[in-house]
Amino acid sequence: MVERPKIDRGAALALLEEYNANPRLRTHARCVEATMRAFARDAGEDVEKWGAVGLVHDLDYERWPERHCARSAELLEEAGWPEDMIRAVVSHGWGICSDVEPLSYMENVLYATDELTGLIYAAALMRPSRSVLDLEVPSVMKKWKDKRFAAGVDRGVVEAGAARLGLTVEELVARTVSTMREAADGIGLAGSPAGQGNA
Repeated sequence: MVERPKIDRGAALALLEEYNANPRLRTHARCVEATMRAFARDAGEDVEKWGAVGLVHDLDYERWPERHCARSAELLEEAGWPEDMIRAVVSHGWGICSDVEPLSYMENVLYATDELTGLIYAAALMRPSRSVLDLEVPSVMKKWKDKRFAAGVDRGVVEAGAARLGLTVEELVARTVSTMREAADGIGLAGSPAGQGNA
C-alpha cells in the first residue's frame, strides 16, 4: 500500500511557490488561507486542512488560466491530495470554470470569500494607513457599491456565496475583515493605522 504524503501547510506552500511566482497571487493565496483558517477554527473544523485548501485554491491560475480549476485538480491528484480537498479547490470556480457545486461548509466558505478577500485587500491598500486593522465594514461597502473599484471582483459570486452561508453581504464582509485582521502581518496589511476604528 502506497503511503499518502503528509498534507500540511508546508506541502501546500511548496506547491503554491512551485507553480506561482507572481507575488500578488501568492499574497492572495495567503489572504484566502487566513480566512479559511479562521472560519475553520470558529466552526471547530480542521484548521490546517482548510488553510491548505486556501493556499492552493488558485494553484493553476498563473500558468494555465484557461484551464483554471481543472489543472489544479490534476496537480493535486498527482501530489496525492485527498479527494475532499481537491473537490473544495475545484468547487470555488463553480459557474465560472467548474460545474462542481460547493456543498460542504468548507467549500461554501471558500466560494464565498475568495473574491471578497481581493476586494478587502484592495480597500485596505487605499487607506492612508494601508492597513486592514482600521478598515471598517461601511468603508468596504462603499467600495463594494462602486463597480469601478476592484472591477475584477465578481460581486455576484460574493452575494451568492453569502446567501449559501446564510449571511448578508455585510455580515460576510465583517467576518472576512476580522479574519484578515488576525493575519495582517502575514499578508502585508498591518500598516500603521492611526485612529484604529475610524472608517
